[in-house]
Amino acid sequence: MTVRVGVITFPGTLDDRDTQRAVRVAGLEAVPLWHRDKDLKQVDAVVLPGGFSYGDYLRAGAISRFSPVMESVIEQAKAGMPVLGICNGFQVLTETHLLPGAMLRNNHLHFICRDQKLRVENAETAWTRSYEQGQEINIPLKNIDGRYVADERVLDELEAEGRVVFRYRDVNPNGSLRDIAGITNEAGNVVGLMPHPEHAVEPLIGTGRTDGLGFFTSILKKLVDA
Repeated sequence: MTVRVGVITFPGTLDDRDTQRAVRVAGLEAVPLWHRDKDLKQVDAVVLPGGFSYGDYLRAGAISRFSPVMESVIEQAKAGMPVLGICNGFQVLTETHLLPGAMLRNNHLHFICRDQKLRVENAETAWTRSYEQGQEINIPLKNIDGRYVADERVLDELEAEGRVVFRYRDVNPNGSLRDIAGITNEAGNVVGLMPHPEHAVEPLIGTGRTDGLGFFTSILKKLVDA
């Protein structure tokens, strides 16, 4: 079975090529998708990669939310298609309301680039099945608008429903509330996180480890099992 994963490119996207490579390393077929096209080319899953779409003008991810391709992504995500948003992709997912909350400027007001330890809080989503709950992984992090915020009601719901997928460990690099690094929707098919798993799939790049590969092997397991 060939699993096809679409990787969207917006103006200002930086990590689409890296994400396509990560998809291929995991044994999947990477399908480039252009932001102006509504056609998802019959992919089985979609990744919104990192970068600074539209230069982050107005607000990070706010303009990309209205790209034609997002109409199809929103429709398919609501129908159950697995969607992963990485960094700027996470910001886009909050702007579309596929995920709750918002991303604000880091509390120290500086761009940050570092290897970041995360704890896996939910290993049951479409994108985390290759991990174990409580497992700690190291993933590169690079952002300036990475502070996850939501009102207390939403935060309590996320906690109660097990929808916090990743939490920062050792240090909270951007002031995200409750150390949240990634969340999922109620169905578990849409996941957003700030760190970059596509930069940790081969031992010679990124952290020098392959802790990020599990995101992409997880979707393979999910779709093959289905």
